[in-house]
Parts: sequence; C-alpha cells; structure tokens
Amino acid sequence: MSRISTHVLDTVAGKPAAGVPVRLQRQNSSGNWTTLTSARTDEDGRCGELLPEGASLAAGTYRLSFDTTNYFTACGVDGLYPAVEVLFHVRNGENHFHIPLLLSPNGYTTYRGS
Repeated sequence: MSRISTHVLDTVAGKPAAGVPVRLQRQNSSGNWTTLTSARTDEDGRCGELLPEGASLAAGTYRLSFDTTNYFTACGVDGLYPAVEVLFHVRNGENHFHIPLLLSPNGYTTYRGS
C-alpha cells in the first residue's frame, strides 16, 4: 500500500498543530509542480493519507507545503516563516513516507519518520 502522511507538532505550545493547511505536489519531467491533494491536519496534528485514493507512489520528487501563516494567525502568534516547504525524493520500490514537522514561530525541523 502506498502512503504519504505527516504529523505537525507545535514545539512551543507543546501540542499537536491542528488545522494546518497541507498541500502535496509532485514535480513533473519539465520541472513544474502538480498538486495531488490538499488537506488540513486533524486535532492530533496529523494527515494520515495524503495520496489521492487509488493513487500509487511513483518515483520522483514530491513537495509538502504547510501554510504556517494561517496556523500562527489562529494562535495569535507572528511567525517568521509564512510557509514551510519540504521536498523529498521517492525512489523506485519505496511506498511509505511519513514526514513529521516540528514547528515553532521562528524555526522548524523535519525528518523521515516511520
């Protein structure tokens, strides 16, 4: 089963970042980006499946875009980064990516989760 998921944690508040708009895109051979899906993190800060229903995970370059402006505005915080974009490369045979985002108003960290 192919899957791309994410989990956004607000490291300053010490809780999941609920309601963060997330967009998944794939880069085509000409370098342009195609949006595959858009979602919002749930109350636990998660998007459990970002690939469209029935889609398989093809090799290539993908981008997760997190709209941090909307999240920080809702929290009454002035964040430094209006968006966080995480690019990652999928190789042939790989079928599961979990990309967590640890978020604060003045910085962020990401990694490949399990």
